[in-house]
Formats: sequence, C-alpha cells, structure tokens
Amino acid sequence: MESRHMKNHMAEKRLTATVISVVWERVTMHLTVQISGKDGSKFSDIDRLKFYAVDKSYTPQAMFIREKMSEDKIELSLNVSNTGDCRALAVGGYFIYACLGNEILAKCVTGHELVPQMESVSRCFLHSNRSKGYLVNFFVSDGEEDLPFFMHVLYTKKGGMNPGKDSDILRSAAKSPFTTLKKNGGRIRWRTYYKNERKKYANKKKTVLFMTEQSDKLGGNLVAVKEQMERMGLDKEYEIMTSARPASYIPQSHQSTKELLTKLAKAQTVYIDDHVPMFDWLFLDKKTTVIQLWHAGAGFKSSGYSRWGHLGCPAPVSCHRQYSYGIAGSKQIGIFFAEVFGINEEQILPTGMPRMDEYLDPDYRTKTEKMLYEKYPMCKGKKVILFAPTYRGKSRKDAYYPYERIDFDRLYEFCGEEYVVWFKMHPWVKAPVPIKEEHKDRFLDLGTYPNINDLFYLTEILITDYSSNIFEYSLMRKPMLFFAFDKIQYSFSRGFHRDYEEAAPGKICYEFDGLMVALENKDYEYEKVNEYVDKHFDYIDSNASKRVIEWTLLGKMPEDIKKAIEKRQNEIKYMHSLDFSELEEMNEEEEEENS
Repeated sequence: MESRHMKNHMAEKRLTATVISVVWERVTMHLTVQISGKDGSKFSDIDRLKFYAVDKSYTPQAMFIREKMSEDKIELSLNVSNTGDCRALAVGGYFIYACLGNEILAKCVTGHELVPQMESVSRCFLHSNRSKGYLVNFFVSDGEEDLPFFMHVLYTKKGGMNPGKDSDILRSAAKSPFTTLKKNGGRIRWRTYYKNERKKYANKKKTVLFMTEQSDKLGGNLVAVKEQMERMGLDKEYEIMTSARPASYIPQSHQSTKELLTKLAKAQTVYIDDHVPMFDWLFLDKKTTVIQLWHAGAGFKSSGYSRWGHLGCPAPVSCHRQYSYGIAGSKQIGIFFAEVFGINEEQILPTGMPRMDEYLDPDYRTKTEKMLYEKYPMCKGKKVILFAPTYRGKSRKDAYYPYERIDFDRLYEFCGEEYVVWFKMHPWVKAPVPIKEEHKDRFLDLGTYPNINDLFYLTEILITDYSSNIFEYSLMRKPMLFFAFDKIQYSFSRGFHRDYEEAAPGKICYEFDGLMVALENKDYEYEKVNEYVDKHFDYIDSNASKRVIEWTLLGKMPEDIKKAIEKRQNEIKYMHSLDFSELEEMNEEEEEENS
C-alpha cells in the first residue's frame, strides 16, 4: 500500500482533544477524551475522528478503538498486548493525534484534574516469573504550556521487545558467556536445524500436524478433528502427522525434539490444544498455519494475556503470537479468547468445540449412560451431585484442593436415600478425596475417570467454582451451584476476564453452609442456565470438527468471517501507510524559533 501523507492542520486550532480520565480493564486502557471545536464551540465531525498513537519517529503504531459517549466525549480504547497486528505496543514514546481524513487536527492534551493522577494510572505488567516487566507510563510532556498527553512504553529486559532473537542472545553472551550460552545455545541450534529442514520441505503440500506438549497422547479437540478428517477420507489426500509429548513439565530427549522439528518443517497446517513452550522461542515459517484448539469452552479464570501481570502469564513475545486462528463456541464470546491469545477477535472462529461432537451424539450418550450405571451401581435410582472444582496452586507441580473446606458429614447426611455425590477433581490434583469408610455408600472419588463430559449425563446438580466445565454441562440444561469460598484471593492471583457474579450460570455460595442451604432449598437460580447457553453457543450439534476442518483447512470459511478478517488486516495496512512526517518539519521549525 502506498504511503499516505498526513497534512498538519493543528495550527488552525479547529479541534481540542483533552484526556480527562484513564481507566484500565486488564490489558486494555480506556481514555475519556473531551472534544471541543474552535474557541470552545461544538465540533460537528466528532463521528469521523480517528486517533493514532504516533511514536517519536512520526510512525503510527496503534489506532484506538473509539466509542462516542456523548455529543462532546469519546472513549478511546487500546489493548496494549495487541494493537491489531497481534503484537504488544512497541517500546517507545507516543503522542496521541486526532485526525480527520488525511488532516492532523490536534495533539491530545491532559486535563488539569488528571495531571496529579498520571503516575497512579500508569501500569507495570510483570511476566517471566515476575523477573521482567512491560511498563506503560503516562506523563505530561515537558516544556509545553498546553500539557500534551504523553505515553511511554518500556520493556525492562535489555535487548528490546524481542528477547528471543539470536542476536540478543549472542549480545548477552558477550557479557556473561557461560550462563547465557548454556541456557540459550541449544535454542539457537534448534532454530538453525528447523530452518534447514524447512528449506528441505519448503514445497511439501497437504501436510497436517496434530501436536500437544501437555501429554504423552492426543486427546480432546485434537483427536476429534483428526478422526473427523479420517471419516471424511482426507487421510488419503493429506499426510497426517502426530506428536504427543509432556514437554511442558518433563524434559524431552534430543531425538524427540529433532523428530518434532522435522514434522514442523514439513507441516503446512499445525493444530495444537494448549500452550506450546517451544513456540515461545521457535518462530515458525510464516507460511505455516497454526490453529489453537484450546480445550476451555468459557470459564471465568483469566489465562494468557488476560492475566498479564499475574504470576504465570506470558511474555510480550510468546507462543500465542503465532496463532492464525483460535476457536470458540460462539461469536459473542470470541472477544475473551482473543484477549487470552493476544490476537484479533476476527481470528477466533465460532466453530464450536470439536470434542463436544461425541458428547452431543445421542447414540454415544445412550451407550455411555448404560456403561456408567453398570460401572457405578450406587447411582441407580439416585440423583447424582457432581462436585468438580478447579485446582488451587500455581501449576501442575503444586496443584491442590483444600478439602478442609468441605463438611463431608453434613453433605453425607443431606444425601439421605435420594442423592449420591461424585467427586471429580481437576486432573492436576493428585491427592485423593478423603472419603471416610462409612461414607463410601454415597460418596465416590472419580478423579481418575478420563472424561468428565461422560459424567454429566447422569449428573442432576453440578457444584463447581471457576472451572470451564460449566460450558459442556450447561447443555444438559440442569442446575449448577458455585462454591467460591476464595473468590477474592482467586481473583487477585488468577484474575477474571469477566464479572464473576454476572457470568456464573447459577447461585454463588461463599461459605459451605450457604452451599448446603441452597441444596436443601433447591435454590439454584436456574434461570441463568438458559441465558448462558444462548450467549455461548452459535451451534448445538455434532459438526464442530467438520466446521474446523472446512474453515481452516479446506478454504470454506464463511464469507462474513473472511471479510471481517480482511477488513481488520486492511485497517492495519492503512494505518502503517500513514506518513506523519510533516510533524517533524513543524517541530524543527519550532526548535529553530526557540534557538
């Protein structure tokens, strides 16, 4: 796209744009801007204004999303972890300019009441085990009477915004050779190996890799899509490769890594199901399409860039930046997944979750219900309560659940002859549920049962907390209760990507006593379940796997989605084509006058 020269009309003072407040919503800043015309009059073209963050080299690095609040106020929003081209706002200093077409009308200034708050509304997003930080600071520009609003982004690691570059590693090695090369030398060698293998297989067509670094076997969405490809006969047309390694928590052999890199070099399309640590530093060929088939339907807990600044969050450059697409249950909730991955909302495809194809199959349900009754005869003629919370702790290594929070005796008495309770703890929780011998006729620990979705068929009431298992269970159209005894602590350590009280499709109980009262009174706030389903599912069928294949592999993506993706890409190209260099000429003239 050819360069578009922006004309500087600020001297005409046709517009004043004053930032009067700064509010953060996780990684998104919201600026309230007061707009006025010449001599304080109303500005008539407020709906056509566009606002750009322009760096000191007079290059626009981000365009703000704008929403009109009133006749003279606009809210400007910017996700600093993704400015629209799937990268964090680059390091540097920025002024914000208001533009109309190719005219630069004003530089945003700071409201007097905001000046004392500039430091308090600045943010530091710690990452990499809190050893590094991405800082966004706000200042009033020095030496100017009208208080220009100035934003400065700083990355605390030496070497800039791309800490994984080989050149940065080698530069660091010159200062501390043994430590740096021991840590990063292997990565340089593996990158070189991948690039060489990629050259070898550059012309290889119709190759697909299903891979996970979280387990020694494929599961969930990956298996569902792979098996659907085979049912469609695509295994005869495509070379289908697989790789399953628990590399996220167990060191892998040299040979295993070599084999995986060769498969990646061959693959045109790569399907993954979770974070791939290797992709934090191995940058795949741009012609490789990467599709994230993350298992989470839509829970509450923040992940990825939604929890930037919390322990365990990603670095500015990470695996997530390489995704071509992610998937979700509906277009309406795509925004949550986009924030998690730091990619654009248009790239989140509302295909539905492939692993639910089997779950929604009536024949599979009939067969599974029969199997469960045979395997667990204690539930025959009884109503099943499923207690299935998420884990506490930082990671797989220290995951636990505080069983002392459960009054097992009271829960047992409540069951009587009507209910039994199945406990299905998160797979990372290794400690078994402490069920007393005298409680085993009504309580059962199913922690090792492989597929929680199967259990939902017989479940009458689900008790959970912040888990994404509510996504699948909601389609049973049965009640849920939420035991959120540590909501404040959990929201601080993990964070929520939406309001918990508003989003939970059932009654929230903060004490176990309250949970028992809700059970006794059948007080579930059940009406929230249907509202949840309407919002989270565009399709309720067994065709999600087929949609994933058709949309991401066979070129049959719906036209409206394709056009939305192209529109966003064109907006970014347009922004990068804008030339603000006339501002440099103005600043040079001002400097000459001052000298």
